[in-house]
Amino acid sequence: MAEAHQAVAFQFTVTPDGVDFRLSREALKHVYLSGINSWKKRLIRIKNGILRGVYPGSPTSWLVVIMATVGSSFCNVDISLGLVSCIQRCLPQGCGPYQTPQTRALLSMAIFSTGVWVTGIFFFRQTLKLLLCYHGWMFEMHGKTSNLTRIWAMCIRLLSSRHPMLYSFQTSLPKLPVPRVSATIQRYLESVRPLLDDEEYYRMELLAKEFQDKTAPRLQKYLVLKSWWASNYVSDWWEEYIYLRGRSPLMVNSNYYVMDLVLIKNTDVQAARLGNIIHAMIMYRRKLDREEIKPVMALGIVPMCSYQMERMFNTTRIPGKDTDVLQHLSDSRHVAVYHKGRFFKLWLYEGARLLKPQDLEMQFQRILDDPSPPQPGEEKLAALTAGGRVEWAQARQAFFSSGKNKAALEAIERAAFFVALDEESYSYDPEDEASLSLYGKALLHGNCYNRWFDKSFTLISFKNGQLGLNAEHAWADAPIIGHLWEFVLGTDSFHLGYTETGHCLGKPNPALAPPTRLQWDIPKQAVIESSYQVAKALADDVELYCFQFLPFGKGLIKKCRTSPDAFVQIALQLAHFRDRGKFCLTYEASMTRMFREGRTETVRSCTSESTAFVQAMMEGSHTKADLRDLFQKAAKKHQNMYRLAMTGAGIDRHLFCLYLVSKYLGVSSPFLAEVLSEPWRLSTSQIPQSQIRMFDPEQHPNHLGAGGGFGPVADDGYGVSYMIAGENTIFFHISSKFSSSETNAQRFGNHIRKALLDIADLFQVPKAYS
Repeated sequence: MAEAHQAVAFQFTVTPDGVDFRLSREALKHVYLSGINSWKKRLIRIKNGILRGVYPGSPTSWLVVIMATVGSSFCNVDISLGLVSCIQRCLPQGCGPYQTPQTRALLSMAIFSTGVWVTGIFFFRQTLKLLLCYHGWMFEMHGKTSNLTRIWAMCIRLLSSRHPMLYSFQTSLPKLPVPRVSATIQRYLESVRPLLDDEEYYRMELLAKEFQDKTAPRLQKYLVLKSWWASNYVSDWWEEYIYLRGRSPLMVNSNYYVMDLVLIKNTDVQAARLGNIIHAMIMYRRKLDREEIKPVMALGIVPMCSYQMERMFNTTRIPGKDTDVLQHLSDSRHVAVYHKGRFFKLWLYEGARLLKPQDLEMQFQRILDDPSPPQPGEEKLAALTAGGRVEWAQARQAFFSSGKNKAALEAIERAAFFVALDEESYSYDPEDEASLSLYGKALLHGNCYNRWFDKSFTLISFKNGQLGLNAEHAWADAPIIGHLWEFVLGTDSFHLGYTETGHCLGKPNPALAPPTRLQWDIPKQAVIESSYQVAKALADDVELYCFQFLPFGKGLIKKCRTSPDAFVQIALQLAHFRDRGKFCLTYEASMTRMFREGRTETVRSCTSESTAFVQAMMEGSHTKADLRDLFQKAAKKHQNMYRLAMTGAGIDRHLFCLYLVSKYLGVSSPFLAEVLSEPWRLSTSQIPQSQIRMFDPEQHPNHLGAGGGFGPVADDGYGVSYMIAGENTIFFHISSKFSSSETNAQRFGNHIRKALLDIADLFQVPKAYS
């Protein structure tokens, strides 16, 4: 009864004497504290907006300029060259104590100083933007830095020496440039040359020339105009047309998963692990709101765009018949929890105070111990988010637009994120290779109704304390969620800790009101069952093969004088040819975050140089020296393409935007139609790591995540995600579909193993690595 009493701020009854209010002092205290906390956040945002707006200046530098101006006037030196006197004459005349000659002089000097300060900030920002447009450093050989690049690096450091906040560099980042059509066409034809015979290539050449001469100039003008007007000429269209307008299920087709630390275990207690992890997540969110997270910097000096981080929390994808929308709230004080077919609302705060890990552990244990059964239709409700988007939009409109269903759905959609408490146990056992694949499958789709696939991310907790994430893709790319995950795992392991029995440190507050069951009234369950059957068929068709490659990692690859990414990508080409007997269009994701609001670009990894190397390897008649030479040419080509993609000179985003402009204008282009319909039968991505250095990996080599993965892009293709996790290990996540007779994820994984070893053998690998 005490909890029920505290759950409302006041009660009232109507009596003959009037309305009788019975106020709850404790509840009103929490209301008051929540209001104070809200105002604190507003003030922090205002302060951060000012500090961010004047970067690389500061209020202190403004005072210094004012003091210098005032001090020079006392020394009878006019550093303003007469401007202060001019400003003083322009000030309105008046009377009173504040209109004396002295105050007018001080006000004039303050106005002049502020103008100088603002002009200086503008100059520094524009200079920084011009410096960040220089990308020559990316194309220089390792260890051979030019004098120009050294001078450039010194200038960057000088202009960004003051401690930046998360979004300090946003307005200084250059815009993504629109490549010349001729350059894009040339690179495109070069990328498809190894995939086409002479006749097919000649036909494509004619189509490309016709497009370049007749259609492209008009489309390019509109694209250039958009690049002048918009922050980024690609990102908004990419989000809308690639993600939000997709009508197929998000599960497997779009969402991706991220794994926990796999070689160590901090605790086996499910509720305790959740207590620490969720506390760390809200700590991260607090830092995010206050902009206390340092921006990611390439080389430690080149800032990456941070705009994608804004929607990490409190974000949900809302289904629509034609297109979805992303709903983002400025704050959310609870999480939605799923356990044994029941949905709960769990508050993260008590008044203005964030719940401590031990309090969160107690709350999750209460959910785990709750014996109540699911309500009719509740158990498989989340399958609606796993099925087709149109069906989910129609069901949402028909059954969740009013009453208790609307209130319960809002509790989920307005949550900070979603938490799934699974009854099964999954983890990686190095002695059981299949364990990693089963773990990945559970994260990718679960049982199709125990994940809320529309949330920005679902935190998945297994019975043995192992965790993972399932992330929606529209709001951001994998490095963003990886940044959060690194912080959370590092905080859990090195800052929060556990007792000897595996529980959170400290004593919980038993007076906390328990989590609230969400109430539903679902009359028609056929819609839910229909979505579940669609999702189950999709999940059952996914073959996932995950493995840890132990013979070597980036330590040995660097001794081969090539980038680890190029090494793996060329190995994938060799493995694919051995698997399928042919080459295919290959997608590798590259970031464009050196530009404002940049997301990704495609690196077309199947090149003439890589195919020449693969063919030479298959022939078996070449010397190791010749094969090494061919490999180095292929690696150099791949590195150059990756750098071009990162610096805004890619192929696919430009062609994608030209295609969209042609559709808006009603212009038909056979060339663009064919380019945009080509299937990516090998879709690959490298998982970033060590974005936050919270611990020394050499001292803690077992604090190693296994990365994550995604479903296959093409029905007859492979999805390959890999993380070069350390000096001596690489994790691979390979997906395909059982329904395709041409693909087999485990077979392809074995080919990858052999390809890596065969390439390493060309460089005379020491026995210690074999």
